[in-house]
Amino acid sequence: MKVLIWTRVSSREQREGYSIDAQMRVCRERAERQGWTVIREFQVAESAKRGAERLAFNEMFTWVRRNAKREGLEVILAHKLDRVCRNMKDAVRLQELEDQCGVKLAFVDNQFGAGASGVLSFNVMAAVAQYYSDNLRSEVLKGMEEKIRQGWPMGRASYGYKNVPDRSCPVVPHPEKAKTVVQIFDWFSTGQYTLDALGDRLLAEGHEFRTTYPRFNRTALAYILHNRGYIGEIVHRGVSHVAKFQPLVSRTTFDACQVVLKGRNRRSSTPD
Repeated sequence: MKVLIWTRVSSREQREGYSIDAQMRVCRERAERQGWTVIREFQVAESAKRGAERLAFNEMFTWVRRNAKREGLEVILAHKLDRVCRNMKDAVRLQELEDQCGVKLAFVDNQFGAGASGVLSFNVMAAVAQYYSDNLRSEVLKGMEEKIRQGWPMGRASYGYKNVPDRSCPVVPHPEKAKTVVQIFDWFSTGQYTLDALGDRLLAEGHEFRTTYPRFNRTALAYILHNRGYIGEIVHRGVSHVAKFQPLVSRTTFDACQVVLKGRNRRSSTPD
């Protein structure tokens, strides 16, 4: 019997030491015990890339539909149901593969009987997997919003700051890039620079945006100049929260830059 192995591990599980390699190993061991031949393997770690799981699932689904009969594929093997199916939509799509291509599901930990009772068990487990996924997403969002209310940004620190492994103060000014941010606001607040001219001067004086792309382009500068985080505010869903991390720019300088930005936008939108 020819099988395809699917493995998935979440960011949280990786932090807790549950590796995708361990998951793949138990699936291969199950296939070997059954005398099955593995002809294709899919694996995805959610932290690798945003949306990677959905892309990989779609790739697997499409591959099975196109190749199952030609390759003689009979089974999709996963560690357990919630590795391959986390919502009812995916459950329906997987059942389509069985109905249209004759490809069944097999799991190392979950076993479902044949016939109507097996389908019912599968659907119940799929519903439980979706509930768990939805609840986990809700808890993650609540945790992120609570972090914002406490004055800390979500995700990576903005340019000029850096993330550090200190739970009491996870965001601190970057020793070099923070100076660049201060210079950006100071120069632009004078009203003597366009965004392009400011980018040119920053590059000429050795201020790098990124190693691979050292020049600050208009988009990067506009984002920095509009970012209220530099004056100690975090704005989320229209609500401003006091940031716990150190501000880099005075409110007076920030406001002066907003006046310059609005003036330039007004001039650029005025017809000749």
